[in-house]
Amino acid sequence: MTDNMTKVESTVFPLKQEKEIIILIWKHPWIHSFPLDKCHEHGILGCKLSANSSLYSVADVVLIRHVDIMYNKNLLPQKQRPHFQSWIWFNMEPPLIAKNLHFLDNMFNMTMTFRLDSNFFNPYGKIKTIKDPQNFTIPPKSKLVSWVVSKWYPGAPRIAYYEQLKKYISIDVYGKKHKNLGRSKDEFYATISQYKFYLAFENSVQRDYITEKLWLNAFESWAVPVVLGTSRKNYEQFVPGDAFIHVDDFPSPNDLATYLLELDKDDEKYRNYFNWRLKYRVQLNEGLQYKVCQICSFMRDNQVYLAIPSIKKWFLED
Repeated sequence: MTDNMTKVESTVFPLKQEKEIIILIWKHPWIHSFPLDKCHEHGILGCKLSANSSLYSVADVVLIRHVDIMYNKNLLPQKQRPHFQSWIWFNMEPPLIAKNLHFLDNMFNMTMTFRLDSNFFNPYGKIKTIKDPQNFTIPPKSKLVSWVVSKWYPGAPRIAYYEQLKKYISIDVYGKKHKNLGRSKDEFYATISQYKFYLAFENSVQRDYITEKLWLNAFESWAVPVVLGTSRKNYEQFVPGDAFIHVDDFPSPNDLATYLLELDKDDEKYRNYFNWRLKYRVQLNEGLQYKVCQICSFMRDNQVYLAIPSIKKWFLED
């Protein structure tokens, strides 16, 4: 890779050898942790995941989560890197949260993020095709629009849009400093499934950044998602176009509110937003354990030598 390239590309050399692959999980455990001895349960053998930093000198891969090092470059491994070792930058946050990307220049070999062009694509969810068409039943709906929000950034696009939208349509807001949603998943789904629409508003407008707000909060609750984030074209790379409503489809929040109120009175037109469920189902993220174990399968047959000049340039690309 030349210095003026921003795409994440790496030179890959086949190893073609049978060996145990050691992946060192840096700064583990995380808040959402996972067991380190279960790769065989995914049919991936010869893979050792460890959080023991004493294995640094023999580890084939060091997986480093950005939020663990983003405020202090000295939290990265400080010992000289073995010539055979690859570093993977792991990040599931948008630029709004992932600070100090300049720390990473010429340090990492591969990426694992929500971006489709990552070396290891790790989406929050995806759509799977169903072999045989399945009938479905939409849960009873007695309420109109809901939104669950925990991080309230004044001036952020989603907050600004909500402030305008609520002038024209009633919105029940749950989360910190708002309505209480309960603590369990069952309480969450029972509450949100009563609403016809859910505001799946992302906290950042970033390519491929489509989070649990769509996959879990809306789809799993059987509420039609009204999305704000990346472009409709980008959403449609991952989700059927008739499965959601995009704020960009309307000239103003007033026009969106008018459309939602029309759908509320037209059962047939509203139901059309569920027709995709005849052919597809939602599959949530398989979990970090599975994704990290997949890295072993790749590294058993390949070695990556070149560093990425600027993850910042790549990650901030439109």
